[in-house]
Amino acid sequence: MRFSKKIVTAIVILNITFAIAVLACFWHTGNEPGVLVGAWFAFTTGELWALSKVTREKNKKDGE
Repeated sequence: MRFSKKIVTAIVILNITFAIAVLACFWHTGNEPGVLVGAWFAFTTGELWALSKVTREKNKKDGE
């Protein structure tokens, strides 16, 4: 498996784990960490966008 596919898989697994942890915290405390949730998903989305840009540029370079 290519390295980028491992990164995408890891991010998906981390997002699922994070969502479960946030739900558990909400269940126990009744408070949602809204800023943390926003920051986490913004970070992982940014990483995926950066990875896709690197992959696009590499494919464009290989195609020329």
